[in-house]
Amino acid sequence: MVTKKEKMHSRWHDALPEEFYEHAKAARREIHKSFEALFPPEFVEHRKAARKEMLLAFQKVINQAIEHLEEDSEESA
Repeated sequence: MVTKKEKMHSRWHDALPEEFYEHAKAARREIHKSFEALFPPEFVEHRKAARKEMLLAFQKVINQAIEHLEEDSEESA
C-alpha cells in the first residue's frame, strides 16, 4: 500500500531534476563536515556514543514489544 507521503515524494522526485538531489546530498555532506569542524573530536565521539546508546535503548523496547506479542499469541493458541 502506497502512503500519502510516498505519493507526494514520488511526485516531487519526478518533478525535480536528478542534479537537484545530487546537489542536496552534497550540501548535506558539507553541512555535516562544517559541524564536525566546529566541535572538538571528543564531542563528535560522545555524540556518536550517545546516538548508539539511544538506538540500543529503542532496540530493547522493540524487542520487549515483540516478546509481549509472542507471549500473547502463545496464550491465545
